[in-house]
Order: sequence, then C-alpha cells, then structure tokens
Amino acid sequence: MRIAQVAPLFERVPPKYYGGSERVVSYLTEELVRQGHDVTLFASGDSITAARLVAPCRNALRLDPRCVDPLAYQILQLELVFRELDQFDVVHFHTDYIHFPLSRRSLIRHVTTLHGRLDLPDLTPLYREFNDMPLISISNAQRKPLSWANWRATVYHGLPEDLYTFHPKCERYLAFIGRISPEKRVDRAIEIARRVKMPLRIAAKVDRVDQRYFEMTIRPLLGDPLVEFIGEIGEGDKQDVLGNAFALLFPVDWPEPFGLVAIEAMACGTPVIAFRKGSVPELIEEGVSGVIVDSVEEAAAAVQQVSTLRREKCRHAFLERFTAARMAENYLAVYQRLAKEGGRSAPEQATAA
Repeated sequence: MRIAQVAPLFERVPPKYYGGSERVVSYLTEELVRQGHDVTLFASGDSITAARLVAPCRNALRLDPRCVDPLAYQILQLELVFRELDQFDVVHFHTDYIHFPLSRRSLIRHVTTLHGRLDLPDLTPLYREFNDMPLISISNAQRKPLSWANWRATVYHGLPEDLYTFHPKCERYLAFIGRISPEKRVDRAIEIARRVKMPLRIAAKVDRVDQRYFEMTIRPLLGDPLVEFIGEIGEGDKQDVLGNAFALLFPVDWPEPFGLVAIEAMACGTPVIAFRKGSVPELIEEGVSGVIVDSVEEAAAAVQQVSTLRREKCRHAFLERFTAARMAENYLAVYQRLAKEGGRSAPEQATAA
C-alpha cells in the first residue's frame, strides 16, 4: 500500500529523548517499510527513517530555540500533506484534530490515531461536530469519554522485537521513567521506595509547564539517599535503567491512555507495579507481567510479590501482544477496510486489535 504517516512536529521521529507518540510513529513507519509498503513520513527534518521524508521544518520544534510560533509549521505540514493526496491509498494522522476541517472537505481515505487523554470538556463539542472522522484509540479505556465517536479500532502500541534485550537477572532497585508531572505521581514512587527501603532511579523530563511543580513539590523529595534523579534519557540509557530494575513503578493518577514505558519494561523482562488507572488493566496481566494496585500501601506490598514473578514470562507477554509487527498488522487491517469503504463508516465496538 501507499501510506502517509503524519507525525507531530514537536519531537523528531524517533525522538532524541522523551516522546511517546513520535516513538510509536517511528516504530510503525519502519515496520511498514520493512514489510514492503511505500511509506511517506511527514515529520521534522531531523527525523531518521527508511521511508520518504517530507519535512515542513528543519528540526523538532521542542528542542529548536529559534521556533517562536509552532502552529505555523503545523499549518505548513497540512499543506504539504494535502498537496500530495493523490499519491496515497491512506493517510494516517497522529496530530490530533488539526486536520479535521480539511479532511472533511476532501475525498482522501484517512484515519487518526488519538494519543492523548480525551476526558477534557473542551473536546466534546469538537468531536460531536466532527463525528464523521474515522478514529483509532490506543486503549479501550482511552475512548470512554467519547464512546460515541467514530471509532474504527483499538490498536495497542508495539515495539520492535529486538529493541530491548531480555534481562534474566536484575539489580535491587526500582525505576521510574517518564515525565515529572502531577498526573504521573513520581512522589508516590518515592514514597513506595522509602517504605520498602529500596533505591529508586528516576529518569524523567520536566516540561516547562511542570517546572514549578517540580521545584515546589518534587525537588525537596530528591534529597533522600535512596533517590537518584537521572533526568531525561534516550533509548540507549533506557535499556540499562529499565532492564536492570527489580521492577518499574507506574503510579499514575490520571486516565492513562496507554503507558509506553510499561511495555518497554515488559520487553526487558522487568515486571510493572501499576496503579489501576486508564489503560493499566488492559496492559498488565496480573501475576505475569506485573501487579495492579490501588494505593501506596498495596504498591509497597507488591514489591515483595514481584520477586515471585518470572521475568521470562514477562518478556513472553510482550512478544505475544506488543511487538511492532503486531501493531503494523492491526493498522494494516484498518487501512485495508478504509481503502475498500472509501474512508468513512459507522463506529465499531471497543475491541482491541
């Protein structure tokens, strides 16, 4: 198939540091190319891909100090995409809803994967207006606030099978990887580590919007001798931090749409201790790939329980459900239906592909 992947411009594809959506777009794009499809990637010019790259900006916008108005490049990206519509069998957007007015007025076969939270009140009138736009969710939990929207499928994220190596043995420390923000609750991770008297390695970025929260709430907690704050890390460092960890702490306090770091841990054979929010019950198989909890007390108790889990079973759970090959297969099934149906159809039931 001739496929266009339209990525966010804030990070390169794949991102240099943190960036879940762009990382998934990269894994999907490279797997589709590997399978022999003709793929065009619309992304920042510093992106690395085997696909044909069309770039509206030279560098990823988040790390470019010269970028003052990111919206300008997003509009330019849309122009570049719609200028080439006749070259594609399907256009796959990963850029939220910015393209909806243009897509409605064209004959393109398209679909949009929504990567973020959907429980914001502002989104309801927008998605009711554009209820003809074909959508893909990254978990069944993600779509609940907009259950009536035109959902075509749920497709779980996937990683290249060889991206992370299996670690049959671990060291005695806990890991937290992601963002420092109120909803990610690194403060809970620190409290859990204190309760079980186990070192905690925190590898996380701090966005500008969360800088005050970091300074006022989190930084005072980093003086504990059990806590090591590493900062934002890239793919290579993540392999080491995740793979050698006793367990990954995933103490989220929001309707988590997916949680890429959870399957990254599973790929290493590292079990996950996760709070029962959003997609967590869909991703974590109790007693196999981790433990699901409802409180800090339960999480602390789960650290001992994790010692009974077999790391090879955790890795096997990843191979069964969360590889890039499986993700691409499920997206291709959606593309083929769209190509056959002209890109529009009634919503489907919430079942994960």
